[in-house]
Amino acid sequence: MKNFVDYKWLMENMDKDNLIILDARAGLKDPEKGLNAYKKGHIKGAQFVSLEEIMTGKVSTYGGRHPLPDLKEFTDHMMNLGVDDDSIVIIYDDGNIAMAGRLWWLLKYIGKEDVFILEGGISKWMDNNGEITTKVPKINRSNSLSLNINKRMNVDMEYVKNATNSSTIAIVDARAYERYIGEVEPLDKIAGHIPKALNYPWMDLVKDGEIISLERLRDKFKSLNEYDEVIVHCGSGITGTVNYILMDEIGLSPRLYSGGYSDWISYEDNPVVTKDIL
Repeated sequence: MKNFVDYKWLMENMDKDNLIILDARAGLKDPEKGLNAYKKGHIKGAQFVSLEEIMTGKVSTYGGRHPLPDLKEFTDHMMNLGVDDDSIVIIYDDGNIAMAGRLWWLLKYIGKEDVFILEGGISKWMDNNGEITTKVPKINRSNSLSLNINKRMNVDMEYVKNATNSSTIAIVDARAYERYIGEVEPLDKIAGHIPKALNYPWMDLVKDGEIISLERLRDKFKSLNEYDEVIVHCGSGITGTVNYILMDEIGLSPRLYSGGYSDWISYEDNPVVTKDIL
């Protein structure tokens, strides 16, 4: 898989001079979960990257619950972690890809090449006797990391609103079905989904840290080949990156609505759909 490495690859390449390992573990409802887990034990050489402090910008009226960070500041943070244009960056989380996916997407968005996710995350690493430590590595700041924003990767609310009137653009909602139909809504103030959105729950693609096969991915997403363009979103631009990455694996070239459903409903005039009016 082009966007992933496995534990064997990482074990064999731990000593590469240009290797940077980033720990992206986080909890959506517990801001301290990721850092606490990192302190208890992490992959040797890994540095912690905070979802709230580094991967998320300032929350305001619009932009969703996890707006994108200022990209110059984000790039500066990555340089502090030693990332430069020649680095090979390996990102891991607990294995469900969502948190690692957010960081992977951000690095790709600023134009960084050679960025990969550790398949199975730290759980699979530990299951295969990978080295765990509590020691925080000493890292030298990099001299340069180019900022070349790939504008095609991201779309805003207005773009999505126009897409709701298009028969050639698919809008894919990565949230759980219960949230999609408006039966439950644990995070956002209004339940439902964006008009014309199709539901492809991200959690159907990763089972206990194992990504379903490429054959099954192609089968799940085959109806999307009928569209000229695919836009993926979730609640706030995190779990939707799972769909984004795995669609990219099979050549769909999706775009991300990074503000997600939480951004959509921040505009009072935007309609939502629930089960009752499907």
